[in-house]
Amino acid sequence: MHFNAYGGNGAALAAALVNATDFSAPAVEAMLIEHRLLRTAITAGQAGELQVWARRLDPVFGELDQDVQIKLINELLDVTAAKPYISAHDGREPHLHFYSPDADIVARAKDTTAGGLAMAMSFSGGQRLGRCDRDGCEIVYVDTSRNGRRRFCSLACANRVNVAAHRARHLVR
Repeated sequence: MHFNAYGGNGAALAAALVNATDFSAPAVEAMLIEHRLLRTAITAGQAGELQVWARRLDPVFGELDQDVQIKLINELLDVTAAKPYISAHDGREPHLHFYSPDADIVARAKDTTAGGLAMAMSFSGGQRLGRCDRDGCEIVYVDTSRNGRRRFCSLACANRVNVAAHRARHLVR
């Protein structure tokens, strides 16, 4: 499943923030660049604000109750100050922006992640905002697979679970 560039990037940035372990300014700036935000220079204080925001994003992933997930995303949207608008800048196709271009990087990251999660919720009913099924793994992801049946954050986690299940079946015999 493909969301538009900003919805997909926003949801993916939300997952990256939740999964982040390093909230130093250089690490956060690199993450923001990777997810195509502009003017990403960030201070240590702003990086700390995004670390707090990441904790607010976390419960949205893997939530099976759609009503709870909608409530959580609406609470995120209530905090953001953006007024979404459509743009076709730099020769690109029309696309949705979730933030004011004049806002600071923290506001733009919050607006982008809340908007991206809202789009993911709207397009997939929230079923593609997942949390790894391997016991002990807390990694979250946005499922962009064709069939929408992703259960693990990576092939490594899927393989660990499958190998353990295989060994358990053979021990019973």
